[in-house]
Amino acid sequence: MSRIVAENTLQGGESVQFYDQRVQPMEMSQASAYSSPTLGQLLKRVGDVRKEVTGDETPVHQVLDMSDPGIQQNSLPFVLSFNNLTYSVKVRRKMTFPTLFRQPVAGTAAATGEPVPGENLFTRTKVLLDNISGEARDGEIVAVLGASGSGKSTLIDGLANRIAKESLKGTITLNGEPLDSRLLKVISAYVMQDDLLYPMLTVEETLMFAAEFRLPRTLSKSKKKMRVQALIDQLGLRNAAKTIIGDEGHRGVSGGERRRVSIGIDIIHDPIILFLDEPTSGLDSTSAYMVVKVLQRIAQSGSIVIMSIHQPSYRILSLLDRMLFLSRGQTVYSGSPMNLPHFFADFGHPIPDNENRTEFALDLIRELEGSPGGTKSLVEFNKTWQNTKRQSNQNCEIVTPTHGLSLKEAISASISRGKLVSGTTSDHTSPASMVPTYANPFWIEMTTLSKRSFTNSWRVPELFGIRLGAIVVTGFILATMFWQLDNSPKGVQERLGFFAFAMSTTFYTCADALPVFLQERYIFMRETAYNAYRRSSYCLSHALVSLPALIFLSFAFAAITFWAVGLDGGFSGFLFYFGIILASFWAGNSFVTFLSGVVPSVMLGYTIVVAILAYFLLFSGFFMNRDRIPPYWIWFHYLSLVKYPYEAVLQNEFDDPTKCFVKGIQMFDNSPLGSVPIALKEKLLSTMSNTLNVKITGSTCVTTGADILVQQGITELSMWGCLWITIAWGFFFRVLFYFSLLLGSKNKRR
Repeated sequence: MSRIVAENTLQGGESVQFYDQRVQPMEMSQASAYSSPTLGQLLKRVGDVRKEVTGDETPVHQVLDMSDPGIQQNSLPFVLSFNNLTYSVKVRRKMTFPTLFRQPVAGTAAATGEPVPGENLFTRTKVLLDNISGEARDGEIVAVLGASGSGKSTLIDGLANRIAKESLKGTITLNGEPLDSRLLKVISAYVMQDDLLYPMLTVEETLMFAAEFRLPRTLSKSKKKMRVQALIDQLGLRNAAKTIIGDEGHRGVSGGERRRVSIGIDIIHDPIILFLDEPTSGLDSTSAYMVVKVLQRIAQSGSIVIMSIHQPSYRILSLLDRMLFLSRGQTVYSGSPMNLPHFFADFGHPIPDNENRTEFALDLIRELEGSPGGTKSLVEFNKTWQNTKRQSNQNCEIVTPTHGLSLKEAISASISRGKLVSGTTSDHTSPASMVPTYANPFWIEMTTLSKRSFTNSWRVPELFGIRLGAIVVTGFILATMFWQLDNSPKGVQERLGFFAFAMSTTFYTCADALPVFLQERYIFMRETAYNAYRRSSYCLSHALVSLPALIFLSFAFAAITFWAVGLDGGFSGFLFYFGIILASFWAGNSFVTFLSGVVPSVMLGYTIVVAILAYFLLFSGFFMNRDRIPPYWIWFHYLSLVKYPYEAVLQNEFDDPTKCFVKGIQMFDNSPLGSVPIALKEKLLSTMSNTLNVKITGSTCVTTGADILVQQGITELSMWGCLWITIAWGFFFRVLFYFSLLLGSKNKRR
């Protein structure tokens, strides 16, 4: 019942009257908001009055108390201005056979022979943003509205520096000074439309890891925990704090709670500017209202909040301070929500009293878009209306409220009062140099990333169990298939086959590393886009986290197969065998990880992995010795990852010069004479002795292990050399993985 009364009150009298006092038809609130009392005090009064009227229990946004008692705690003004933003892309024309011979229409550029810039027979230029201008102030929520394809997300991306500078035309300033890309990354945050979170972490853990990344190490652990707990209360997530995020296979938090967690991890460091791409999409009306209410509290703490939203409800509309309507990349309205009726009344389409203002505006815009003239009339009327309003503001002597502070001084003051807790107050010459690129040093980032990966993986033990099961089953099959091989010529061939299959298996079982980064890719891109941590930290922690599992799997495979097959070398031979298997796992895991940073999907990645590993095995030297490989393919032999482990285990097995593998009478085993009687074989050996003048008996050693290595063409590298090269391949692919992240995670439009 109280909710109904509150809604009726909002729609009826007191709230609207209060808004009328605050917003005059020609934006007179801009003058009063930045005169005495201050904007922060005024917004606090607004929030208090609304709280009394609606009974809202949303906790007020809090910042860490890092301020100097001698510093004035008034709201420090920030004004983000953007002027004449223009962005266009080239799209491919749909070519049909009749269009190639169609005559140009009289009067067009094609008919008059005048070229159209950026266009030709195969491409055309599509303008996504067309001279968009506006501003956003701290303490306010600016909402960008429009139909699908109107340019909402493109504008947010442009303001958030997610469009390449050479592609986006126009200027973006903060407090009248150009906004440096490096500075923007530190003082702002961007909340994507999709909720990209680790599914097996709880809400509290997710926010705590975000605090470890974004808050500086100068803050104590207790202060970081205090910030997280305050943020949980502010986001209304106290009841879900110990619940995992969840995914398709694990039940977790609700959609609205997940969206609030996504906002929370980006506001943990209390940014000055917060960008959001449709934060209410996919939510019910209550959840959407709660999300925007949280954003209002963030804005009231002194942040600039800019978001795109599809179609806000009446309650959400009451929380917005500025609105920017777009239609096909052009501005059709810019101003306060309370001025919408006045604007459309002047345009000749008054809004009915009982109709939602935004719904009416969007419906009218869609209707005009479908008309022959489009929204050109509305765009032109908006320009005239804005000029009239601007002249009225000039008559009232409204000045941009910077209190005489430069951007550097405003940011420094914000840091001093705890607003930007990831910054530093060191004296520097420019705003971009006064805040660090990263909040924490390299080793803290590595520790935090490793801890997060271990925590997320530890809660899904079945994944490691499946990997271990595959290794154990493969090892058991090989052990029973090649049980206790002898030293006969057939035993030598069986050993060669065992080593070739075992070494290739270690690489194939590494293919399960492919989806690991593919699942984390967009989380990584979101976090590194605003300097949560270094890409190098991620690469090293990714490698460190994989090592314990690789060590355990390697030991399990080596222990199952070494003694069961009857391999040579004793305990020292086993240690080297275990080492080369671990090196193979390391190289294979690094190779697959590198591919995961290049390929776009899991299915394509698996196809490439299987094909390339098959080529590695083909050129390893098992099917054809090195000296028999054609010269035009020999380069692939040296690139084969299987070559080096295969040659290493062969040397570990056959490097004993005193061990005999083929005796005199065994020379005939793999020949057509293998089935003749033993007496005839001995007579043949005697004849050969007389011919060669060398005594050869049935027990004379004909082939040692060294001879087998020569027969296999393994004469270039030692077994330790093969081991180090295999390890080096692993590091090489990790470096390539780093460069793939460096080049492939820019996440900017062109």
